Formats: sequence, C-alpha cells, structure tokens
Amino acid sequence: MASMDDVAKRAGVSIATVSRVLNNNGKVNEATRARILKAIKELKYQPSRVAKRLRSKSISSNLLGVLIPDIQNPFYVEVLEGIEEIAYQNNYALIMCNFGQDEKKEKLYLEILQSEAIDGLIAAPASEEDVQLKKMVKDGLPVVCVDRGLSEIDVDVVLIDNEAGAYNAVDFLAKSGYKRIAHITGLLSIPSSVLREKGYKRALQDNGLPIIDELIKYGDSKLPSGVQLCEELLALPEPPDAIFTGNNLITLGALEVIHKKNLKIPDEIAILGFDDMFWASSLNPPLTAVRQPAREIGRRAGELLIQRINEPERSSIQMILNAELMKRSSA
Repeated sequence: MASMDDVAKRAGVSIATVSRVLNNNGKVNEATRARILKAIKELKYQPSRVAKRLRSKSISSNLLGVLIPDIQNPFYVEVLEGIEEIAYQNNYALIMCNFGQDEKKEKLYLEILQSEAIDGLIAAPASEEDVQLKKMVKDGLPVVCVDRGLSEIDVDVVLIDNEAGAYNAVDFLAKSGYKRIAHITGLLSIPSSVLREKGYKRALQDNGLPIIDELIKYGDSKLPSGVQLCEELLALPEPPDAIFTGNNLITLGALEVIHKKNLKIPDEIAILGFDDMFWASSLNPPLTAVRQPAREIGRRAGELLIQRINEPERSSIQMILNAELMKRSSA
C-alpha cells in the first residue's frame, strides 16, 4: 500500500506539499498539483482515514463497531443486517468483529475498535460481567448491547423475552401430550441460555411434569454440541419423546443425529427449536420453532446507538421484544 511519502517521492515534492493538495489547504501551483494528482492515481494511494480525521480535528469518524460472538449463527447475520440498514441511513459505516465466544479475542477486538476511534459500539457481550466492555461504557463510549446485557451498569439493551419464548415452546409441547421433554441449552455464561432454561423448567412445573436432570444437557451453543448431546439423550435407557433446543445451530446438530438414526419426526421424537430460520419451513417435516425478530433487534439497536451518540446524557433504555412460536409439523 502506497504511503504519502511514496507520493511525494514520485511527484518530486515534499510530504507537506502532498498534504496541502490532499486537504485543499494552502497554495500549490497548478503544475505541481497536477504532478501530485498523477502520482496519487498511478500509485493508487488512499489517505489514512484516521490520520485524515486527526488532521481535520473532526469530532466524528462515521464508524460504528459491531461485536458479535458467532458469525456462523444466522441469527447474528440477521441482526447485523438490521444494524447495517440503520447505520447506512445515518451515514455510518461498520467495522464488524466476530469473537467466537473467546474472551481473549473479544479483548483484542475491543482494543482495535478503540484505536479506530469508533463513534459507538453495538455488542453481544461475552458475559454479563464483561470488564473491558463495562469500562468502555464508563469511559463514555456510546454502547448498545444486543441479545444479552451487562450487570450493574446503565447501558442500552435490545433483547427478547427469552424466558417467555422458552416457556411458550415447552408449554406447547406439554399440552401436545409429550411427557419426557429434554432440553439442550447453550453456554450458561450467556444470560439468554439461563433464561431459556428457566422458562423450560417453569413450563414443565406448570404442566405437572417433573424436572429430570438427565434430560437437561449443557452445550456451547454450537452445532457439534447439538450432535453430541442429542446422541447422549437418545442413548438413555428411557430417551425423551421431545427435544427443545436452545438455538438454531444446536437444532441442526440434533436433527443430524435424529436423521442418522432414521427416527420419524414427530412420531418417534419431536423437536422444537429456539430460533426460526429461513430454512425452517423447508425441512421435512417443517420445523416448529421460536421466532426471534432478529433484523428488528438490529434495527432497534442501531437506532438506540444513533440516539446515544446524539444524546449522550439521556437515560438508558432496555428494550424487550416478543418472540413468536411458529407451529409447524416437527412437534
């Protein structure tokens, strides 16, 4: 990548003269200007955005950071689409970082985003106790959390009613006649996983069904754990007659096992997933699932962040959206 020094050498001028042309600041004769512009074109020079901002003393980078835990999860892709829509409408570009639920990687990406002088950040924190993210909020960076919040700190949050969504799903299974309803959940460091498990247990209790420890499996919210834990459930002396999965990747893993074992859905095993993805209706049979308004979550988060940037002193907002049970044929 060409530097300003390369341009100056190609044009036979000083770096200061190149800078005056780039910033349209100060007198430069037309012949010299033409040489500099020709050198810029030949070298395909792109001025440093951060350096240009520092020189101009602009108060805005027109950049927003987005920190998500798993880009392979279609839910976060839809959230990102919603954020991007609002960012573009407000003349902001995005820097997206995928930390893979790895706290060390998250720390690195947060440091990089700070160095890029972002105007604000939308993040799905690694945990409620995310120390570095809390510090960024306290230091005054506009931050909005999605899907999960931060404990003991005022911050804007957009999420869904995870407990109610899980409760409605398991209540539906129980009222459909299923008695041994298993649950494969995600990481317990993620608040949404904890709330979904809480909703699962409450629905069992309200329907007079026992909470059976061996029917609850704790995974890492990824497809391979869905495979492994579904295999463990189906290997029980008395396997479940229905499985409630904690997210779409776990659902895919569980379906892989069920199909390998040639079990008929829902006759031999029912499955109901948390997260309704675009492919759910195309499965055989179509998947009954809890639909999160993922794109709307992203849009609302984007709107809150723009508001926070423009009104840094306003009170924080916790926005809780409703999930919808999509009843199809898998349960």
